[in-house]
Amino acid sequence: MGKLSSEADELREETWSADLERPEYADDRGKVVEDGLDAVRRTAQGYFVNLVTHGNHGHPSDYLHGAVEDEFDGVRVEYVERCGCGGYVTRVHVDE
Repeated sequence: MGKLSSEADELREETWSADLERPEYADDRGKVVEDGLDAVRRTAQGYFVNLVTHGNHGHPSDYLHGAVEDEFDGVRVEYVERCGCGGYVTRVHVDE
């Protein structure tokens, strides 16, 4: 499984953002989904993670939202906005 940083195995007890729009994600939608799911796994209950995805893959409701909802119970997925740089922000709330 892909890792987002050297702290990838730590549970984050905070609201945070996962940068999935770096160049290595531009041509690999599978990596976006894999690392997005990993980010949700690393988010403690009661917090949310913003999944910031590369614009090359289009709207995240077409490929990411369903993957998150299929993988996890007790999460809420919401589209937030399109970034000025062309990417998209999806917020995943890990409910208590």
